[in-house]
Amino acid sequence: MRPARERPVTVATAQYPIEAFDDIAGFRAKAARWVQDAAGRGAELLVFPEYGAMELASLLPEAERGDLAAQLHGLQPLREAFVDSWRALAVDHGVTLLAPSLPWRLDDGRFVNRAWLCGPDGGLGHQDKQVMTRFENDDWGVAAGDGLRVFDTPAGRLGVLICYDSEFPLLARALVEAGAELLLVPSCTDTQAGYQRVRLSAQARAIEQQVAVVQSPTVGEALWSPAVDINIGFAGVYTPCDHGFPPDGVLTIAGDATPGWQLARLDLARIRSLREHGQVNNHADWTLQATRLAPGIEAVALG
Repeated sequence: MRPARERPVTVATAQYPIEAFDDIAGFRAKAARWVQDAAGRGAELLVFPEYGAMELASLLPEAERGDLAAQLHGLQPLREAFVDSWRALAVDHGVTLLAPSLPWRLDDGRFVNRAWLCGPDGGLGHQDKQVMTRFENDDWGVAAGDGLRVFDTPAGRLGVLICYDSEFPLLARALVEAGAELLLVPSCTDTQAGYQRVRLSAQARAIEQQVAVVQSPTVGEALWSPAVDINIGFAGVYTPCDHGFPPDGVLTIAGDATPGWQLARLDLARIRSLREHGQVNNHADWTLQATRLAPGIEAVALG
């Protein structure tokens, strides 16, 4: 494992539109533009959203792209070219890159929501979504994947909480206890309420776990797709509310729904020091919390 990162890292989080392509070359051209733009502005870590890969469904026959189940199967022949494209871009530009997630069929026939992390040396790792929404589970047939991972990268030690996963505090806690210093939250939400749940959860995780959290959403309309037809969200980077960081914990957030990058400079070493010497001791106090909860919760009847 490489030493913990000491110098600041420049992070780019995408506010990413779902678009339709005429061929796979159109997808590759778009991906290249986005990575080149962020890398050209000094970004070392690029974060793309949940289900951004669903734009590949625009390449399927009309009957397939308009059917939820057919989309899942139709995307599978495209998945290797998809991952290879993002991997090559990470290598070409010398960046660490979380690619847009996509439905991925496992050997047992189940589909999971998988996000691939690509390293500047060609290394690959993936994180599957852990907790499924009702739409994914009940309507679409996308299931929970197995286990959380911490990725040791040139940009820092990363954990990935895909959208809804960010709303479950113990998942974030497990990642931080395993060494993650930066949490990536790719998201895809179709209402303001859904977006706010993920955003506020991301901010809460930053405060509770005393780490930085990066959220990347899909934006705009793709009315041809029954899975990602409406997309609402704002890209942002969140930090603890403590010395040296914004009082509201918002390092940066998009001001409107225009597609593009939000860039931020993150000092992970300073955030690391907050966990030991900051004004709040949530991380240091975990043992005490467990001790206080261990005897159980007493029920008291009044009146």
